[in-house]
Amino acid sequence: MRKALLLSTLFAGSILAASPAFADDAPAAAPAAPTPAFTITGSAAVVSQYRFRGISQSDNKPVVQGAFTITHSSGFYLSTWGSSASANDAVNLGGTEIDVYGGYSKTLAGFTLDGGLYGYIYPGSEHAVGISESYYEVYGDVSKAYGPITAKAGINFAPNQSYFKDFNTATRHNVYVYGELGFAPTSFPISFHSHLGHTAGGFDYLVNKGVKQYLDYTVGATYKWKALAFDLSVVGTNLSKSDTSELDNDFHRAAKTVLVGSITASF
Repeated sequence: MRKALLLSTLFAGSILAASPAFADDAPAAAPAAPTPAFTITGSAAVVSQYRFRGISQSDNKPVVQGAFTITHSSGFYLSTWGSSASANDAVNLGGTEIDVYGGYSKTLAGFTLDGGLYGYIYPGSEHAVGISESYYEVYGDVSKAYGPITAKAGINFAPNQSYFKDFNTATRHNVYVYGELGFAPTSFPISFHSHLGHTAGGFDYLVNKGVKQYLDYTVGATYKWKALAFDLSVVGTNLSKSDTSELDNDFHRAAKTVLVGSITASF
């Protein structure tokens, strides 16, 4: 009897030892993969026309655009962006724009601060030997989200450089200030965005009696489906037809209010 009891005890113990562990006996979960030091993102887009600060850069014709960004976990980033472009009497970019910019972004107390150096390169825009449209700006902005609403304000400053000297502009620098509001409700697939900017300095627009500071604006809506974004926006300036009535019609066409559509794929 005692021998049978001993055998039963040993058998039960072997069953318990072979059974899977539960609750406190479960092994610890594998640690989460560390955040990569570098993140790479990009996009490609087809746009009905390219507008920069309200002014057409593509003779009001469709363009293709692409972007590529490398971001470090510290907040530093480096980006390049490119677009096709078409020349007219108002804007002559030589067919291509390539932007290269880098900076630093940091969120503090709910505010996102961003700043850096931005270069605009137009490889085919030389009007004469050694003279081109290319230039650079120093930029900075601050943004904050309030639930589904995002507000942003920024400034781009183009200091004295060869562009202003080559084209003998009245002002040898340029200041562009802007504000933006966005609304992205979580229960609705469409988000809304708006932008208002002011150009003053060497990039003032050519009008009948010289040049003029001007406002540009954008109001639009974006529908996102998987990696695609479909956008329709009203884009324009406060430059009237009377401002350029004595100039070539291209100057009015480049600045008038238009509807711009785009399809962007992100990866």
